Amino acid sequence: MNWLTNVVRPKIRNMLRRETPENLWIKCPDSGQLVFYKDVEANQFVIPGSNYHMRMGAVARLKSIFDNETWFDVALPDVTPDPLKFRDEKKYVDRIKDARARTNLNDAIKVGYGKLEGAAVVVAVQDFDFMGGSLGMAAGEAIVRGLELAVEKKSPFIVFAASGGARMQEGILSLMQMPRTTVAVQMLREAKLPYIVVLTNPTTGGVTASYAMLGDVQIAEPGALIGFAGARVIEQTIREKLPEGFQRAEYLKEHGMVDMVVHRHELRPTLARLCRLLTKAPATENASKPAQPVTSPAQIVSAAETAPAAPHA
Repeated sequence: MNWLTNVVRPKIRNMLRRETPENLWIKCPDSGQLVFYKDVEANQFVIPGSNYHMRMGAVARLKSIFDNETWFDVALPDVTPDPLKFRDEKKYVDRIKDARARTNLNDAIKVGYGKLEGAAVVVAVQDFDFMGGSLGMAAGEAIVRGLELAVEKKSPFIVFAASGGARMQEGILSLMQMPRTTVAVQMLREAKLPYIVVLTNPTTGGVTASYAMLGDVQIAEPGALIGFAGARVIEQTIREKLPEGFQRAEYLKEHGMVDMVVHRHELRPTLARLCRLLTKAPATENASKPAQPVTSPAQIVSAAETAPAAPHA
């Protein structure tokens, strides 16, 4: 045995070896182009060459919307983690634990309260990475709490929808969130406050059949898949070939289901402009600049029953 060759060299080689992150490069699903992850992240998860809009996590989405990337996390009601004691290939409670560890989220929806170009707004973001953004009791409670907070604060409510539908592990309790969220939206409407929905890729199932299609203004990101049932199921049901681009944002805009398709880079100023128009608020001089919060964190936490401030600078 050669000690220098078989022992020393491998140890030195292991010391010099660097682990390459799995997501260092991203392949564009549209063009097949390989793009450096940091470049995509800096571009709000839009592929620079093809303009393909990739999925965006809840925290990254909130950063892109609120002034100074600062907001207050809204404390959400606790729900029973596994009401039906459901189990398929693995226990439902274990699936939730895995999703929480992977995403650092408590459930599929995160709600924040902060400023958008100087005006107070409540924003709810559905994260598809958390069990496909499925609508369960926790997600339903998050939407309802966000709408209640918007009424309390007399501010617009903006929701970013991204979901595969209702969460089957919660059965009928999941389906009950559809009428519950619909009633909460009506409560906001009676208060004459704006409700703006941003449909991202994908938005399907029970979410589409409830709060995702009840906005005063329906916005979609380019290329987003939006619908209730899948295209293959529809084709098999009606026994006809569906037109090209069916259930995509641009097709739905042409047929009146969506009001506008907005590029992610233009989303923030568009939302701010809509909020000003719908609330009849005057345009501020520094509307295009991030504004500092005018209310102290202690006042917001006390009034809105929010969690401690979550600045993500």
